Amino acid sequence: MKRRNFTKITAFGSLIGLAPTEIFSKSINSKKDIKISLAQWSLNKAIKSGKLSPLDFAKKAKSFGINAIEYVSGLYTNHTDTLEKMSMSKLGKELLKRSQDYGVDNVLIMIDSQGSLASSNNKERLEAIDNHKRWIDFSYKLGCETMRVNLSGEDNLEKWTENSVKSLSVLSNYNKDLNVVVENHGGLSSNGKYLANVMSKVNIDNCGTLPDFGNFCIDGSPRLCAKWYDIYKGVKELMPYAHAVSAKSYHFDDNGDETSIDYSKMIDIVKDAGYKGYIGIEFEGNRMSEDEGIIATKKLLEKLI
Repeated sequence: MKRRNFTKITAFGSLIGLAPTEIFSKSINSKKDIKISLAQWSLNKAIKSGKLSPLDFAKKAKSFGINAIEYVSGLYTNHTDTLEKMSMSKLGKELLKRSQDYGVDNVLIMIDSQGSLASSNNKERLEAIDNHKRWIDFSYKLGCETMRVNLSGEDNLEKWTENSVKSLSVLSNYNKDLNVVVENHGGLSSNGKYLANVMSKVNIDNCGTLPDFGNFCIDGSPRLCAKWYDIYKGVKELMPYAHAVSAKSYHFDDNGDETSIDYSKMIDIVKDAGYKGYIGIEFEGNRMSEDEGIIATKKLLEKLI
């Protein structure tokens, strides 16, 4: 258990008259289940179009009966002008307040466009590390357990591996109470074997992976991919290091099954790895609305979990 969580539990226990050990036991038991969270990217169209404020993410998640959320930094920076209108400190306080108002847990934040952590240009890589440290501070204050980063900036496997290990080691040691994870998210990181090798070399408890069911394109883009890494093999390779899991979804048949990913097989891989934690819904389809896709993914996960 992370130190900050034990502190919160101890304080809570004193308020309700239970010993810290009793609360600790209850907390440990609550961690034994696989739970469902919602990735903000599932609502990216509504947010980009202005139909949904990114500040209302917790409220929207609650409307689906989902009590845990995963933020996307780009939806406050690249795709909206939210951070131009308020400071990071003010944004964090506002998001925390709104999540508390709706009884929603902030569990993860995905960080994009903050520099190339795998770059062989040392100045560029160190700048990226500094940029990500700001978001580590932000994530921690928001109450997130985990922060996702990307490993881009180098195409040579040996150099990419070396640079990635250096950067992840620094970030993971910056705050040991926050998990720093890497998603298979394009380039060399979408090769499960390569990314698992990076994790084995970092070998720090709070550094790990965020296996995504669908992001295994190793040549091209997901919609125009020339070569795919085996998605089931990739998830299986990344699960030993997983601090979070992303349930990518696109389309569903009349039975409620995802048509491009064998969800039953994927969930079996997750369970067989002994994973206990959140699986985040990340709907990216275009044949149904975002709301419908989120609901369909939630129903499927609930059935299989």
